Amino acid sequence: MKKLHSHTISFCQNCNYSLRFAQIINFHLIAMVIIFFIIPKPALYAQELDVPYVPTPSIVVEKMLDLAELKPGDYLIDLGSGDGRIVIAAAKRGAMAHGIDIDPQRIAEANNNAREAGVDNKVIFVESDIFSADFSRADVVTMYLLHSVNVKLRPFMLEKLRPGTRIISHDFDMDDWAYDEYLYLDESSIYKWIVPAKVKGKWSWNNGNKSFTMIINQEFQKIRIILTSDGDNLIVYSSLLSGDKITITAENPSNGEHYLFNGRVNGKEIVGTVQIRNGSSGTVENWNANYM
Repeated sequence: MKKLHSHTISFCQNCNYSLRFAQIINFHLIAMVIIFFIIPKPALYAQELDVPYVPTPSIVVEKMLDLAELKPGDYLIDLGSGDGRIVIAAAKRGAMAHGIDIDPQRIAEANNNAREAGVDNKVIFVESDIFSADFSRADVVTMYLLHSVNVKLRPFMLEKLRPGTRIISHDFDMDDWAYDEYLYLDESSIYKWIVPAKVKGKWSWNNGNKSFTMIINQEFQKIRIILTSDGDNLIVYSSLLSGDKITITAENPSNGEHYLFNGRVNGKEIVGTVQIRNGSSGTVENWNANYM
């Protein structure tokens, strides 16, 4: 800049206005050159979008679907589907697949790629804002979005997606919602969450002539349980919530009985079985807990 400044003065020694004008022109020309040649054109357009378009490497796509345990007949929705590669790969595995992207250029590219892959009759690409789209029917949700976008989507996912829905994210987590599984591959992070059922609160049931009361505190898929039976406080050794599946192991120290509860949460009811063991004897009974 000093050379440009000196050069301009040599021509405009008695004209401060011309000097200032020349400096402004030089500055803007340099800025335009930097913007045009240094910054990729897709990145300039992406500034208008929530997330810049960066494709997921094919090896990572396949591992995302592996981690999702995608199987034929599953319904996968990819948020910010870009050129359609995740949707197309899912269709090739026998899943029903649906891509959502706000960029019409990406939608056109994805449809063309699906035709070339021979799966255009098995996939759908919809031009839409992911925040207004309904993806509550999905068995699997995949995404390569920004951390801030993931966090913004999180309340909808927890509220609208069915318990057991698998969420797979490339590179970005969901803040304090801890992942259920994690992989690192080809310089990429892959996160998996399983949408948990809502179990927080007080539950009760009877087994034989014994009555039970359970209070559950819940933070996403992590649960803490207080369990009592006919006034006795039970020792809870473990409690696990995965989607709509709940497992609890406990002991009543007053009589030595050990319990293994396995059930599925269905709204305000848990239905399953309980194994009861005392010494060498044991039984298996039905377990039906109700929300109080």
